[in-house]
Order: sequence, then structure tokens, then C-alpha cells
Amino acid sequence: MGNKKNLVFICSDQQRTDTMNCYGNDWVKVPNLNTLASQSFVFENAYVTQAVCTPARATMMTGLYPHSAGVIRNHTPGRPGSELSQETKCISEMVSDDYVKAYFGKWHLGDDLNRQHGFDHWISVEDARDELHKPISVKEEDKFRKSDYFQYLENLDYEPDGFYEGHTSYTPDLRSELPVEHSMSHFLGNEAYQFLQNHSGSERPFILYVMMYEPHPPYNGPYNDLYDPSSIPDGEIFLEKPDETCSLFNRARSDYYLAGSEHDLNTADDWRNLKARYYGNVTLLDEGVGKILQGLKDFGFEDDTAVVFTSDHGDSLGDRGMLNKRSFYEEVSRVPMLIKIPWINITQVKVGGNFGHVDIVPTILDILGIEIPDHLEGSSVLEDLTTGSELRPRDVFMQWHGGLPTVNLGDDTVNLMSQIEWRSVVSGDRWKLNLSRGDQCELFDLNSDPFEKINLFDQEEHKDRIREMTARIRGWQISTEDALVLPSV
Repeated sequence: MGNKKNLVFICSDQQRTDTMNCYGNDWVKVPNLNTLASQSFVFENAYVTQAVCTPARATMMTGLYPHSAGVIRNHTPGRPGSELSQETKCISEMVSDDYVKAYFGKWHLGDDLNRQHGFDHWISVEDARDELHKPISVKEEDKFRKSDYFQYLENLDYEPDGFYEGHTSYTPDLRSELPVEHSMSHFLGNEAYQFLQNHSGSERPFILYVMMYEPHPPYNGPYNDLYDPSSIPDGEIFLEKPDETCSLFNRARSDYYLAGSEHDLNTADDWRNLKARYYGNVTLLDEGVGKILQGLKDFGFEDDTAVVFTSDHGDSLGDRGMLNKRSFYEEVSRVPMLIKIPWINITQVKVGGNFGHVDIVPTILDILGIEIPDHLEGSSVLEDLTTGSELRPRDVFMQWHGGLPTVNLGDDTVNLMSQIEWRSVVSGDRWKLNLSRGDQCELFDLNSDPFEKINLFDQEEHKDRIREMTARIRGWQISTEDALVLPSV
């Protein structure tokens, strides 16, 4: 391999930070992630650019904000702004062809079935749709084709018929009935292990992306009974509805879920049962991660391979009486972020300060010693990691693009308010400002109010801070050509 280093990038789906020991959880069974964290830089405050799958993943792959990458809403087949164009470069196209490039798992940026954007190896887990729903980028001959994972299950004599919107893993009954060894986590872990084994005789460096599905809903899986719901801590804001000073969008979502409108969530114990199933899927995810890490050891790659682990967003999971994503709240927008660079450090280093997902691509390129393209909108933090355990003060920007919902999000009020656009900044001194022209704006002091219970936006004493933070958002908008008009403050 010469002097060139390798990369393994692992992304979970909808995983909260408080699912790992390094973020304060000592009871969820994630031994492999905990081991990785013990050897990694652990970012204490890492944020997504938009808390929904497709825009978040576009940023992770391109180093651009969602509006710059042209991906501003969740993947909706045939709908503009929900697929990554072939002209928009991914990190795989910023790395030289000296590298072997592999992508395994959820793509969710258009055509999931076919190798693209410079990747040499491709393992799919999402199927093509019918004629009405197939992505714009899917070829006519592929419109009814099934994913590699679907075919894997068929070869095992399962009958995976009638999968919801083309997603093999969305089928709740099959997901819980499958034995652990046939779950998507194990399937992807085994495929990654096989890739590493096949590559063990090569002198070429590699980048390997493994995009896991767990613990994404449905809140269901083979480890549904692993955790006793009564033993799981409720947490500070479990089922605590946001007060009347907060946005109508979030209050309406809380009302909707607290009314038991989905998942039969009629009592606090129903919510606890759902949480237990979610954590079971986190453990399932960890087992797949373990297979990848074991492959690095078994085939001699461990010392020359950087490992990055993160998630595309979190999950409310009953906090504030809410469920799922699409929020600036910490439990949704703040995610796990681990970077292991064995030739620099092999012990755990907690990294303070703010980190944005838009910084992932430039940081990875810097770690691999590859020139960082000028068009990227994030910046590398490698120098900070090599000189201390605190990132230089930096703002993190997030967005919500509104528009017609890609799926039904609740009742009429929820769906209506979801169409309103938002912008957010988390300042270097840990304040969060959420701005919208059509809803109640919000200001939270994360230093004294980490659970974001007290909206300070309408308090006169904070008006200058709001103006100054708004100016930061406007400056960022200018630099990234974001045309949204913010409210006057």
C-alpha cells in the first residue's frame, strides 16, 4: 500500500448520541462501538446539516450544504431536489483512481441499485419502485429490480413480497422474524468483511463506505426483547410537551404523537416498550460494526486505516412527546461522531467545540493526505485534532427546507407547518438560534439549558445576541448562496 492510508466510513441511521458509553450511556450493549470510541477522537457536539436522511447524506458524501448539493428534501422518487445529480461530485470522485472504492448499504440519493460516482464496488439494500414511484435516475430496465439484500433473502428461501415503497428493511413483520444472522446489519457487516478479505493481497489503498440501516424505524427487530422497558431511564424531557413559547410545528407534532396517533403509543409504558425495541436495534447495528472492525484486524489493515463513525440524524424517541427526526433539538440534530486515526492517536480523546457534518469530507481528505477542493463548504479539523482536544470556536449551520411533505407527518396542522422553511445556527459559545418567517422563532442557551426547555427569543435582554447571531446566519447564506429570506429581528 506504500504510504497511502485507507478509510472505512460507517454511518448508522437515526442513532442518538446517548446510545454509547462515550456519550454517557453505560447500559446499552454496544461493545464494538465502545471499543472504537476508546481509540478515537470523540466529538462532543457534532451536528447534521439537515435532520432527515437524504439531505444529511448528500452533505456527508459531497462536503456541501443540502441546498448547494441540490438535495433539499428526503428521497421522493420523481421529485426534484431529492436526488443527487451525477454532476455533483462525491468524495469518491475527489480521491484518485489509485484507490479501490466501495459503497455498501443505503444510498438514498437516487438510484440505489447501480454503481455510480466513481465507486468500484456496490452492494444495494433498497429496491427499485414501481413505475409510479421509481427514482428519476433509475433505468427503465431496472424499474422492478430488487436489491442485493432482497436477493440474499430470496436465496435463503424467504418470501420477501410486498415490501413497503421498495425498502426491504421497512417490512415490520419480516424484520422481527428474521434471525439475527440474516438481518441487514449482519448482511452488510459480512459483505464488508468479505471485501476486506478479498483486498488483503492488494497493494492499492481503499475507501470503504458502509451505510447501515439500524436503528431506523419501524421500531422492530430480532432483539425486541433484549431490553426490559421498565429498566430504561425515562430521561429529563420524556413525554414533556414543549411549552407555548416554542414553535407550533414542534408543539403540533408533540400533540399528534401524545394522542397515540401512531405506533399505538397510548401510555407511558407503550413509549417505553418502543424505546426498548429501538435500543435492541442499536445493539443489532453494533454487531454489524463489529464484523467490519474485525475484518480490519484479521487482514492487517488496522494500523493503516482511518475509521469514521457517525449517523445521519437522531430520534426524538419520546423526548418532548415526539418521535422521529425533522427537528433542530439536540436529540435529533446532534449525532455521534468518532474518528479513529491510528497513526496519530490510539486512545480516546474527547473533542470539545462544534463540528458540522459539512466538515466531514474535507477532514477525511486531509487525513488521507489528499488535496481539498476549493468548492467544498466545510473545512478540515485535522490540525485542531493534532494540537489539542478543543476545536477552534466555530459556528454550525443547519437548515429545514419545508415544502410539501414527502410523507404524511401527522395531522393537518403538522403537515401544514412542516412546509415552512427554517435556518439555525449553533454558535461557538453554545447558543442556538432557530429562525423562521412563518412560526415562532427560538433561542436556547445550551450552556445553562442543555435540554432546550426555555425559549429566550422574546426576552428583551437577548435582542442584541439575536441580531448578532442572525447576522452570522446571513453571512453564511451569502457565502453559500442560500436565498431564503429570514425574518426581521
